[in-house]
Amino acid sequence: MGLLEARETAAQVRLEELREQAERVLAELAEAEAVLERRAIARMELAEALAAPEPEAEQPPEAAPAVARAPVAGSVVPHWQEGLTVEALSPDYQRLVGVLEAEAEAGGTGLRAGALAGRLGLEVVPAKV
Repeated sequence: MGLLEARETAAQVRLEELREQAERVLAELAEAEAVLERRAIARMELAEALAAPEPEAEQPPEAAPAVARAPVAGSVVPHWQEGLTVEALSPDYQRLVGVLEAEAEAGGTGLRAGALAGRLGLEVVPAKV
């Protein structure tokens, strides 16, 4: 009986060690995901900044006319301003807007992400949705 109790105690100790190790790994994973997200945002911001025309020094930014610049693949959605059209979006975002506009014209009340993925011709699996 004592041998079984010793084995049970050893198993409990091992279980606690593994739980602590799993918590450390999960914390490191969350930190790595945050770093990756920040890097992706920084890359998109840089691509957007490089694609933007240089503002003229004579005009203040508020008085600059709204000029739709060519979309960059993987670019972020530009901030809304008067005069922007769908053409200011990247081609993928233009496709999304087109599907949603067609749904609205057909009298629909909106689409769930899975239905939207299906209409875009994507596999309706969690990774694509």
